[in-house]
Amino acid sequence: MHVGATSLIAALVEGGMTVATAESLTGGALCSALVSVPGASAVVRGGVVAYAAEVKSTVLGVPAELVAQVGTIDARVARAMAEGVRARLGADVGLATTGNAGPVATEGKPVGRVHVAVATRNGTRDWRLDLAGDRDTIRQETVASCLSHAVATLTSEPDGRRKNFGPSDVEQE
Repeated sequence: MHVGATSLIAALVEGGMTVATAESLTGGALCSALVSVPGASAVVRGGVVAYAAEVKSTVLGVPAELVAQVGTIDARVARAMAEGVRARLGADVGLATTGNAGPVATEGKPVGRVHVAVATRNGTRDWRLDLAGDRDTIRQETVASCLSHAVATLTSEPDGRRKNFGPSDVEQE
């Protein structure tokens, strides 16, 4: 079981919140990490694996014009994916992953270029990652990073709902 997934599920349960995932390069690994945690069914709404660009647009609502302009490996696309899955699956938190796990450069983006995003009712944040390693390593590190950023985001939400869930939980990852 993934430590970050356990921490995120705990934070969601504590806050009475739900989560949904929108994944490209991780291919469902993020949602799988979440549902491996006992009790996840109380907070996980579901996930969308949007590997193809048109699925990002038609299912998640990522503007096709944005994809045509910047490609799929972009912070704005990750943000739109997180917001889209949050809205479409009726979750309090939307998580998204998009990027290039290799083996070659794609859309002019190097192997290891990844964007993750976390959308909540208080807004959306994104992070660019430049990861090293083989395809599996990049995918695993993307999942770990997305979970870590989600926990950190929830612990810093201004509504005070995360009072008893501190930053030390994030550092364990």
